Amino acid sequence: MERGRAAAATGGGVVVAAPAKESWPELVGVSSEAAKAKIGEERPEVDVQVVAADAFVTMDFNASRVRVFVDSDDKVARAPKIG
Repeated sequence: MERGRAAAATGGGVVVAAPAKESWPELVGVSSEAAKAKIGEERPEVDVQVVAADAFVTMDFNASRVRVFVDSDDKVARAPKIG
């Protein structure tokens, strides 16, 4: 089965769900709280971290993490994504 896909047997057929969302470009410009809520609604299993846009962060990839980089007005500065 492909990464991020789930299948369920239903009456002799197979239903394949859409891949799990991995980025949220539509959240650029919204408040950190709104972004955190939306990501949590769509991917409740991930840890959403709000971080200043100019903060130093580790470069490791973590499939259970989404960093939301915000500007000085607490608005999302770039598209949040898994990692």
